[in-house]
Amino acid sequence: MSVSPTDLRGPSDLRARAEAAAGHLPGLILSAERLAALVAPGAHGLRRAGPGEDFWQYRPAGVGDGARSIDWRRSGRSDTQFVRDREAQTAQSAAIWLSRGAGMDFTGGPDRPTKAARGQVLALALGMLMLRGGEKVGLLGQPARAGRIQADRLAEALATPAPDAGDAPAPALRPNLRVVILSDFLTDPAWVAALLAQAAGLGVTGLMIQILDPDEAHFPYDGAVEFRSGSLRHDSRDAGGLRAAYLARLAERQAWLSEQAQRAGWGFGTHLTDADPAQALSWAWQALGQGAR
Repeated sequence: MSVSPTDLRGPSDLRARAEAAAGHLPGLILSAERLAALVAPGAHGLRRAGPGEDFWQYRPAGVGDGARSIDWRRSGRSDTQFVRDREAQTAQSAAIWLSRGAGMDFTGGPDRPTKAARGQVLALALGMLMLRGGEKVGLLGQPARAGRIQADRLAEALATPAPDAGDAPAPALRPNLRVVILSDFLTDPAWVAALLAQAAGLGVTGLMIQILDPDEAHFPYDGAVEFRSGSLRHDSRDAGGLRAAYLARLAERQAWLSEQAQRAGWGFGTHLTDADPAQALSWAWQALGQGAR
């Protein structure tokens, strides 16, 4: 009987993989910090109006704004009455989930990272941006905390091997949480509909970011190819003949994911590992900001 490396889950093997992951922590943190600074160098969080002391913005007075809420000094400089909004000081909570499925370890070439590695950087960079703004952030199912030290906790949790983690997150939602899901969404997507239905009932908003390798997005294969994903194997003598059907199925899956997200009031986007990660992070940051208002 042969034993594959993925079946070695004893204490010594787990310790070895944990030590190897810890060795990557400095690089992961540095990459995420650089990415976060590139996307939002002066970020102060996802601001919103609410009870607080800090000034946020002036806005024209509307229905429901009483005389006491009018800023008469600012209004005196124009023909319009203005209200002085303050920024809410109640910390919001956000949860991040990154798929640990076997398919996330795929890369189609040595010149690009695995989907898991790109997901780690995006998840940590997004977490750092939210932490800078006073948000409470944690991995889904773990405590959400604020503060700079929480970024180190997130990095360690993202880099630590999780051999028992699957392709779907555990149902750990709670009211008014904001959630970011990063996955390739190539396995059975039934959990997506269930998660979003639960989220809608709890008032949970969020984003789904699909991370794909360019080979998965374009299917450039021809001839005899063996496709592998974890313990699954498929031998094809004419991979090129599968291209049209594969791309049609992928487009169908992406359209379904987008529709499910829209129904729940979530955002959905796709990111390829050969693209600039700043593009995906910028989209996610702006989408979260729009959802916060």
